[in-house]
Amino acid sequence: MALFLFLVLVAVVLGIIGVVAEGLFYLLIIGIVLLVVSVAFFGVRWSRRSARRPLR
Repeated sequence: MALFLFLVLVAVVLGIIGVVAEGLFYLLIIGIVLLVVSVAFFGVRWSRRSARRPLR
């Protein structure tokens, strides 16, 4: 969970820097890609965790 929150924080910071600074639009793109990858990673991890529980 800490890794997910760290990746989201880095993505937000890169996005803000990419929007504010002129000529650094690529940082915004990197931030968006990092956010999508971290959300996908968290979703895969969460679905695996819930699949391991036995049904009662």
